[in-house]
Amino acid sequence: MKNKIAIIDYGVGNLLSVTKALSYLGLTNFITSDAKEIEKAAAIILPGVGAFPKAMNNLQQRGLDKILVCQSQKKPLLGICLGMQLLFSRSFEIKESMGLGLIEGDVRQIKTNLKLPQIGWNNLSIKKDSPLLAGLPQNSYVYFVHSFCAVPAQNQNLVATTTYGEEIAAVVEKDNIFGCQFHPEKSSEVGLMILKNFGGLIK
Repeated sequence: MKNKIAIIDYGVGNLLSVTKALSYLGLTNFITSDAKEIEKAAAIILPGVGAFPKAMNNLQQRGLDKILVCQSQKKPLLGICLGMQLLFSRSFEIKESMGLGLIEGDVRQIKTNLKLPQIGWNNLSIKKDSPLLAGLPQNSYVYFVHSFCAVPAQNQNLVATTTYGEEIAAVVEKDNIFGCQFHPEKSSEVGLMILKNFGGLIK
């Protein structure tokens, strides 16, 4: 499946808005939970909406956790919202749960007196260059919906932050593994640019 992006279907993702945004950009994509199709894909997007333990359990029941860990070493992988959190070592949402462990760090509730979840537009403070954010101006606005945040153990994995009562990891990166805490597919022109940049990583 040359140049095709696999969108992982594991029962908790907002799949249609992601595939619609990719198709609008002319990026060939397909929704799948089939291991062989994922192996053939040129890149992977792991979306996600909901609670960490259920999402991780769904991945494990389908055998997708092992596939994602393996394939992430070979091709670009983008985690979106909960999908980004699943990239990390463990989460404390509801109960302590182990994640995919692709990026070292924990997921915990946002420490703030502001209303949770954070729902709406917030700006990005870009900390370092990343191919995912190429061409984006500082303080670009993107759309968030979340109560929990990832805390990378290594500062080098932190690409951009936003502030909601505290500084929160908004974009992370490790090798060819990327994560957006916000929803690029719902973030207008800025989000489309990010998805286009991700598509540009396909070899």
